[in-house]
Amino acid sequence: MTRLWNNHRTGVIIALAVMLILVFTSLYVVGEEEQAVVIRTGEPVGVANTPGGEKGAGLYARVPFLDSVRKVDKRLLDLEMTDEEVLSNDQQRLLVNAYARFRIVDPVRMVERAGTTDGVRVALEPILNSVLRQELGRRTFQAMLTAERGSALANVRANLDRQARQYGAQVVDVQIKRTDLPDGAPLQSAFRRMESDREREARTIRAQGGRDARIIRAEADAESARIYAEAFGKDASFYDFYRAMQSYDSTFSPAREGEGPKGDSNIILSPDNEYLRQFRGEN
Repeated sequence: MTRLWNNHRTGVIIALAVMLILVFTSLYVVGEEEQAVVIRTGEPVGVANTPGGEKGAGLYARVPFLDSVRKVDKRLLDLEMTDEEVLSNDQQRLLVNAYARFRIVDPVRMVERAGTTDGVRVALEPILNSVLRQELGRRTFQAMLTAERGSALANVRANLDRQARQYGAQVVDVQIKRTDLPDGAPLQSAFRRMESDREREARTIRAQGGRDARIIRAEADAESARIYAEAFGKDASFYDFYRAMQSYDSTFSPAREGEGPKGDSNIILSPDNEYLRQFRGEN
């Protein structure tokens, strides 16, 4: 045995080395946080640990020297957008800093269309900029400070996700980190413009309210006149009584709060004066 080992030692070592190389090159491990695509002669022939796939994480075999394995991150990935200048609907120049979160849901398509996750980022970044410009361009700067901002971002996410599907990615969230006026912009001028817009809007609302109030008062006066006319037409003595009461109220009532004094004049009348006829209950 010793002589055999000494005579064939080199060959045995080479054979063992070849076997180890074949074992290591024919097996690959897929972790929980990644997915794998097996590529043979440039074409995908298998996947592992993909969303909804039959194969999960674990140890798998491949054809040595013929198959290559492309690992793809299964976790949420970030797409950062640098400060971009956007023109809002009210002609405000804004610097917008946004980001998106996406995951790879079709690694085969990703490998075919983008190659790597960095390739997906490179493809989606100009799309995010374009979609964000279009959506924010429909809204005013003030609207981006209200709940309408959430609706705008939902539209951006939906449009970006539609484009990302062609690269095997799914966009799960889009957020704006900061929305500012550009450095050196005339802030006071921008604030004055916003203030004048609010004042113009307030004047329009007040004018509409005044118009509506005049219409309501005119309709009420017309209805009141109609009711009085019907009452006076049915009973002439009631009309005489009503007019007399209005005259007494204007003549004898003390000054009401907020109206100021009515004067220092004194009126002296005899008890049988014709003016006091209705006051005495005479028709």
